[in-house]
Amino acid sequence: MLRVTKLTDYATVVLTVLAAQSQTGPERVLSAAELAERSGLEAPTVSKLLKPLAQAGLVEGFRGANGGYRLARAADEIGLIEIVEAMEGPLGMTECSVHEGNCGLERQCGVRANWRRINDVVVEALRNVTLAQMLAPDASFSSATPGRRIDLRLASA
Repeated sequence: MLRVTKLTDYATVVLTVLAAQSQTGPERVLSAAELAERSGLEAPTVSKLLKPLAQAGLVEGFRGANGGYRLARAADEIGLIEIVEAMEGPLGMTECSVHEGNCGLERQCGVRANWRRINDVVVEALRNVTLAQMLAPDASFSSATPGRRIDLRLASA
């Protein structure tokens, strides 16, 4: 099963809280404790998330009595791929999708090019969904709705 880690999921939740806050006042910051309360997460978890998000340039931190965090850019400028990569590193469906030379079968592998193409499609899909879009649930989606089809042309062997 392909899925993001809990920390990546939680990071998205925290960022949506910041995105919602930025709609009411882009200059206002939220403390880690406020983020924890609004997101429903534990304060230590939120603190753990904020460090890689700040290192990736997704949030800005401010120290002092009125310190806290805010988005570093507008929510519609932050793609989900940035959140995934901030928390997990480069997205790779397979090891060879990201790093060459880690597999003994690499030279004669007939599926590597297709995995790389699939990897590129997933990255592009995550790039095209913004944090702003994550704020509002998609009314057209329900658990009974089948997944949307992605057309993909695989490489010839």
